[in-house]
Amino acid sequence: MRLQEFWARLDRQFGAMRAQSVARDHVFADLGGCTAADAIEAGVPVRKVWLAVCEAFDVPAKER
Repeated sequence: MRLQEFWARLDRQFGAMRAQSVARDHVFADLGGCTAADAIEAGVPVRKVWLAVCEAFDVPAKER
């Protein structure tokens, strides 16, 4: 998954305003206590970050 696709999916799933909050404010246990933005910046694969978001927010399987 490319970074651009990650942001597009996040916007589609949560809306543009909430997507930014989800990425920058929510701390994910599956990402070692990092936010999605921090995890991506640290080099965690974008797909892994997306799946952590999906798990934490119960995103339907067809959207993953």
